[in-house]
Amino acid sequence: MSEDFIKNYTEREESIRYALNILNGKWKLKILWEISRCGTVRFNKLQKNLDGISSIMLSRSLNELSEYNLVNRKQYSEIPPRVEYTLTDLGKSLCPVLHAIEEWGAKVKSKNKKN
Repeated sequence: MSEDFIKNYTEREESIRYALNILNGKWKLKILWEISRCGTVRFNKLQKNLDGISSIMLSRSLNELSEYNLVNRKQYSEIPPRVEYTLTDLGKSLCPVLHAIEEWGAKVKSKNKKN
């Protein structure tokens, strides 16, 4: 193997690890998918749509996604407080990946039903 191939492979492997580290866990991809579907969504609506997620886990996951600049959190100075979440441009760049996962999942599900 050439040194360039090994270097490129190592860089790609590091990029994959980095991406998986950001998206790890049970909820982050589901959260991103739900925000991509809704466009703009409030915390309670997001929690309702993500059956089974606790407030603490949703809050923690949203904070982490926000730290990686995938989700934007907008808080309004109102009573009661209102907070809305949207995807950033970087988060929106994941939409084709999310749709590819959706299509792949449908294909695998269909094939596994036949077995």
